[in-house]
This record gives sequence, structure tokens and C-alpha cells, in this order.
Amino acid sequence: MTKLQTLILGLESSCDETAAAIVRSDRTILAQQITSSAALHAEHGGVVPEIAARQHLDVIDKVIESVCKGAGCQLTDLDGIAATGGPGLIGGVLVGTMTAKAMASALGIPYFAVNHLEGHALTARLTDNLAYPYLLLLVSGGHTQLLSVLGPGHYERLGTTMDDAAGEVFDKSAAVLGLGYPGGPAIEAAAKTGDASAVHLPYPRKGKPDCHFSFSGLKTAVAQRWAQAVAAGNENVNDFAASLQQAITVSLCDRVKQALVRFAESQNERRLVIAGGVAANQQIGTALKTLANEHGFEIFIPPAALCTDNGAMIAWVGHEYKIAGKTSSFAFAPRPRWPLDEAAPPPPGRGVRN
Repeated sequence: MTKLQTLILGLESSCDETAAAIVRSDRTILAQQITSSAALHAEHGGVVPEIAARQHLDVIDKVIESVCKGAGCQLTDLDGIAATGGPGLIGGVLVGTMTAKAMASALGIPYFAVNHLEGHALTARLTDNLAYPYLLLLVSGGHTQLLSVLGPGHYERLGTTMDDAAGEVFDKSAAVLGLGYPGGPAIEAAAKTGDASAVHLPYPRKGKPDCHFSFSGLKTAVAQRWAQAVAAGNENVNDFAASLQQAITVSLCDRVKQALVRFAESQNERRLVIAGGVAANQQIGTALKTLANEHGFEIFIPPAALCTDNGAMIAWVGHEYKIAGKTSSFAFAPRPRWPLDEAAPPPPGRGVRN
């Protein structure tokens, strides 16, 4: 009997979460699990690479066993194994890569080395069966980019961050404000009862004619103004959180506006996808929906659980590559840096960013 659907196991271990999922070729996520080591990193105010790598090594076998059980399948039922090959913390990437290679070799099935950013980039293909091409805002703890998504492995970068990513500003500012780690959800929760106009913060690169981002100045401004507020005895965490969230929202929308115009002109299509962990922020999502509607773009934001790092997005890229006839060599070397558009020049005045 011919097998009508294929199954691919996806492994994600680029940061502090060990994730696995089994996804069927009809876009059904049969099972997925994410085991986070965030609690271990919280006391340090951010991810400690050595701790993260050890946790990945300790739990990855159990996570794989769990998703196989949840999907009701055996390892021998798999048609391929995809694993994040970078960019990310190299210790964690090594754990996922070596596990996937060993399993694929033993089972005699294809191995797919997946760019973590491509996992986010193609999530809307998994959730919404979205056609190519589309414009992508990838916004997370480590990356803030605007890309034309033209097909699997085919991207054109319109803009990237010149320094810090938006998600890093959330995390570092939350640490300054004493809100803990991870910072994005903490800032969003505190902002609900804050006054977004209470703290004067810059809107980085607002009005610039290109599509690049810059957030390091905003991060510095939050730290300086908080120190001043503490010294004056009039600090209000909720107001700072709301003001920071507003500044990031305005900056993202301003840069995306530039990209919407360029993408519509070059591709004659009007589809926008927001992906990455920061895409789960409701205020940012609402503002970007309004912007997209104003420019006649359809907007797609995957469910929050698929915006943060997960194994399902990696498995889906494996399906895309399997259909395209692309597999990876067992000689693949994990890459701590791996731009989606390797031909793109660095932003003005800065070095290469992933």
C-alpha cells in the first residue's frame, strides 16, 4: 500500500528550549513538546550558553520519546528528521544536530539541516498554507529583519537590525526594571496598567527612508531614565513598561511601512507575515494589523505557541525541502551565524548581522 502522507520529526535547540514535533505532510501537527530551561537562567538575567547546552543534552531523548508517543508512531514510521543547524548558541545547536544525524543515519532516512530563521519564516506556510511570495517581519530575541520570502531557501533581505534586536531590548530592559526573565511577556503584562506617554523615549530610525532597525539607543535610554527616576524617587515600573512597548511598536511599524511599499512594487503581491517571539505581543500585533490594512495587505500572524521557538516549524521546513528534493549531508557543520540572505550587504555603518 502506498503511503499517502509523510512524517517528519523536527528538533529545535538553538537557545534555551528543547523542542520536538512530528508533523505530517498535510500540515497536521501530530505531537509537539517544548522543555524550557528558562527558570535556570532567570537568576542570571539571561541565557547562559553552558547551562542551556547541558539541559539540551539531558532532556532531548525524553522529548523525542514523548512526541513519538503522542503521535502514536514509532521511529521507523518517520520519513525524515529535521534539526536546527543554526544560527544560535553553538552548544545547543550541536546537541540537536548530532542527535538528528545519528537517528537519520541509523534509520536510513533523510536528514535536513534547517536554518532556525527559516523555521520562523515558513511557519505561515504550515498554519495558513500561504502562497509564495510574501513579506516577512521576523522579530525575536536575537533577530529583527524584513525579508521577501520567495520560496524555500530563497530570500531577499530588505532590512535588518544595525545593532540589537527588538526582543533583546525587551529582555534587557525587563532586567533593569526588575521584572525578570524572559522580558517580553513581563513587559507586556506590566504595560497593561501603565501610561505609554509617561516616559519620554526615542523612536529609533523613525522616518528614515530605508528598512533597517536600530534598538541599542532605546535600550540605553530606558536604563538611563530608570536610574534618574529611581534617584528622584518617582519610578513607576508600569509606566516604563508601557512607554517602552509603545516605542518598540512605533519603531517596528515605521520600518515595516517602508517595506510594504517596496514589496508591493517589486512583487506585485500584498501579503505580510509576522513571525518570531515578539510577534506574540498583542499591542505590536494589533498595530501591525492596522498598518497592513491601511496599505491593502493581508496579514498573517501564527498562533502564539508557534511564534516562539518550537519543533513544528523545523519539521515543516523539512517537508518543504523534501518536496523540493533537497537533503543535507551528514558532513553539515552547525553554524552559530547563518543569514537567510547571505548575499545581502550589511546595514550602513555596521558589520554583518544574521
